[in-house]
Amino acid sequence: MTKRQITCLACIAVVMVSGLGAAAPSAGAARHAVNPGDSIQEAVDAAKPGDSIVISPGTYRESVLVTKPGLTLRGWGPRTVIVPAPAATRAANACAAAGNGICVLGTATTDVAGVSIRSLTLSGFKKNAIWASRTDRLSVQQVTAEKNGTWGIAQERSTRGVFRNNTARDNGDAGIFIANTVDREGGATDTRGAVIAGNRLSGNRIGVTLRRVRNLTVRGNDMTANCAGVFVVGDESKPAAGAMTIRNNDIYKNNKFCPGNPRLPFLQGSGIVLTGSEATVVRSNRIADNVGASPLSGGIVLFQSFVGASNTDNVVRDNRVQGNKPADLANRGSGTGNTFLRNRCLASEPAGMC
Repeated sequence: MTKRQITCLACIAVVMVSGLGAAAPSAGAARHAVNPGDSIQEAVDAAKPGDSIVISPGTYRESVLVTKPGLTLRGWGPRTVIVPAPAATRAANACAAAGNGICVLGTATTDVAGVSIRSLTLSGFKKNAIWASRTDRLSVQQVTAEKNGTWGIAQERSTRGVFRNNTARDNGDAGIFIANTVDREGGATDTRGAVIAGNRLSGNRIGVTLRRVRNLTVRGNDMTANCAGVFVVGDESKPAAGAMTIRNNDIYKNNKFCPGNPRLPFLQGSGIVLTGSEATVVRSNRIADNVGASPLSGGIVLFQSFVGASNTDNVVRDNRVQGNKPADLANRGSGTGNTFLRNRCLASEPAGMC
């Protein structure tokens, strides 16, 4: 076999491993090992774009700031745990000072692209386990985010994120939170096909919150024991929130009680809630036994947003929606063009949609 043939076989192998059309890792990519007693941040600072940081089992007391593209942070699942640093050292970087665990931050002119966070546990941060802003193609997989003050896994101003097979439990607000921005109003961001899939979300205020965003998929997630399963939140700004698909999720017994706040009344017993959404498809979900007395309680609820934005042209079809109270399906707003088709349910508001 000639040297040229050997080289070509190597090229084929790279394509097979990486996936058709996927970029092969840089030939210069390095692997940085972090062991208990080492600093994850120091490894990140020393890494070059495309490098991997492999974090051994152990407990690490720090926050990690990532601003370089293409980095991979990978641990050993529940055996690699990141918790807040001691109070005296929390201002070590901007991520720690803000009360977050891992931050992935781009700039106003350049998104940080292709960062991957895998197989880690983050617990007990004042704000968020993972916070991302101005990113593209952020991947968060097999991460556990638990007992954090605000969100488990959250991003804003970002595109093409993938959030798959994570566990977010007992966080103060949403387990997974995707927004256009958190510091100002404005039209919905096109996420360019973000994916939230296969996650386990329990004990949070809301399982998944999608605030002023468009063009994404929420599928195959398991949500229980939250105050609410999924919230799609829009307002009067344009473009409107929506143009997304929520399908094949298992959303049941989200009956935790959460007090109201300046934005929302108290929450309890909500499966999927659309407020100010357009052209969203809710299909083939199992939504069962979500019970409460909030204005937002019920299996699938369309509700006019609290700033007056209506739901328009949404499609709710082929869902199994049973045992939810006060209704399995509820259209409580003044929007137009919303359709309910072939849903298996027993009670609706108004009557006749089952």
